[in-house]
Amino acid sequence: MDNQDPQEELIETIFRNGTITVVGILLAFSLGFLTHWAANPVPWQLQDLFAVMPILAGIALQMRALSMLLDELAAPARLRARQA
Repeated sequence: MDNQDPQEELIETIFRNGTITVVGILLAFSLGFLTHWAANPVPWQLQDLFAVMPILAGIALQMRALSMLLDELAAPARLRARQA
């Protein structure tokens, strides 16, 4: 009656929760750094874009990683709801 594939490896809860915590902390640091930099009273210049663009790309990738981790965490609950 078990529908799980025996080849599929299960991720331990401690590892998954730790990974979500680390990605969330890194994302918060990146957003905080960008906010602090944007609040700087020194006017922005064109060469600042060369630094901001990689930071924004990194923030977008961090948000995607966090979204994927949270989606993976919610997947078993959705599967149980479909089977009920």
